[in-house]
Amino acid sequence: MSQEAQTVSAEAESMADDLGSRVKDAAAKAGDLKAGVKDLKADATELTGLASDIANTAVNHGKQLLDAARGQATGFLDQRKNDTAQSITDLASSLRDSGKTFEDRPNILAFMGSAADGLEQLADGIRDRSFAEIYADAEDFARRKPLVLGAATIAAGFLLARFIKSSADELAETANRTAAARGPTARKQAPVSATNV
Repeated sequence: MSQEAQTVSAEAESMADDLGSRVKDAAAKAGDLKAGVKDLKADATELTGLASDIANTAVNHGKQLLDAARGQATGFLDQRKNDTAQSITDLASSLRDSGKTFEDRPNILAFMGSAADGLEQLADGIRDRSFAEIYADAEDFARRKPLVLGAATIAAGFLLARFIKSSADELAETANRTAAARGPTARKQAPVSATNV
């Protein structure tokens, strides 16, 4: 072989070695890249799992907060319900006591007693039922019988006004008697009855 051929052969051999080395490097880098992609996939799967766990935890905490808030609201409403029932019982008792002033009119006395009984039954019904049941029943009744609801509201307003007027008259009469018992100077300062105004 000639000198030139040997030189070309040596250069070709060197280039082939260089190319082989580059192919090996590329294959190694491809292997590293493949391992990196695999690691990225594993990291992505792990991040997806963590995100799902965080979302589940947030939902659970939200449910717990909602349950706690619902429990507090229910407790508050139940307390208000019991207070309302007690107020209605007190009103029934006062109505019954006010009815005693009509002993000479048995029809009015019976009406007042019947109204007081109805109020006591209402108070018992309020105590025995949950707030949600009471609200649903009231809403249903208002839809079915709006005229009865309006008439009942007017009647309750009338009875309440009568009760307040009766109580005011009794207070004024008691104050006048007390003033009369104290003497003439105290009588001038006694309050004026609502019926005298």
